[in-house]
Amino acid sequence: MFTLSCDRAYLYAHPERPLSAEEERRYQDAIGQRSRGIPAQYITGHQELWGMDLIVSPAVLIPRPETEHVVEAVLKLAGGQVRWRMVDVGTGSGAIALALAKELPAAEIHATEISPDALEVARANAARHQLENRICFHEADLLSGFAPGSFDFVVSNPPYVGESEEDQVQLEVRKFEPRNAVFAGPTGTQVIERLIPEAAIVLKPAGWLIFEISGTIVESVKNLLKGWENVQITKDLQGIPRVAASQRPGG
Repeated sequence: MFTLSCDRAYLYAHPERPLSAEEERRYQDAIGQRSRGIPAQYITGHQELWGMDLIVSPAVLIPRPETEHVVEAVLKLAGGQVRWRMVDVGTGSGAIALALAKELPAAEIHATEISPDALEVARANAARHQLENRICFHEADLLSGFAPGSFDFVVSNPPYVGESEEDQVQLEVRKFEPRNAVFAGPTGTQVIERLIPEAAIVLKPAGWLIFEISGTIVESVKNLLKGWENVQITKDLQGIPRVAASQRPGG
């Protein structure tokens, strides 16, 4: 499909179609890259999330289906056509911000990203889906630069893999995906430890912090959220803790 720039139906309907010399070269080049461990998404430049085809490059983490649980958690708590103010922290490809902009047309969506290259990918994805006027992108470290009480929702898929777990992570992830989007200190909570107190400042009273986690760090996250209200842990389809949600303390 990638080599011929066609859809699956065309591919199955024309099995006899010969490849041109250029198509054969492109196909062999793609196979060669994959054999070296380069993720297929970086070879094709695309990955789907929430029914949207997203551009991806080695500058961004490849969106995973598990992240849709984060979007679902936000939609469940938001509901209705309310002009919520939301921020997607560490937006990467823009996947979460785009999904929220698509599903919540009345919401005001912001997205932060410390990497200029990743931010360029996110902006390109917003333009492709005609959502560039719905999302305000900021080059920032987590929530720096925002005033207290700015948001109703702080949402994130932060890095949460510990460096001590590195040998358990797929080789292609370790070797090709941006390290600072995967690993967060020795235990995997280094970024979350910063995110939680920053969110407490920028959230409005009763505002929600919602972020992706793993089963490895769930108990640490619960401890970090002590003092927050309505702490909820949602499991994914495999029964692994995947989303932490909580309301601002004192809200």
